[in-house]
Amino acid sequence: MTICIDEVIELLRAELGNAGPVERRQIESELELALAEREIIEAEQDGRIDVEPPF
Repeated sequence: MTICIDEVIELLRAELGNAGPVERRQIESELELALAEREIIEAEQDGRIDVEPPF
């Protein structure tokens, strides 16, 4: 079973509601990384960035 990045983001957002202070910081970090990953994926698909190495 695979989970798409949007599902990961939604799961992390849902976990934030029940998290304590320490766990909340960890989830927020994971959420920030997932959002950045989604942005990279979308930029690759839109052609805004080139995925080929420069050499």
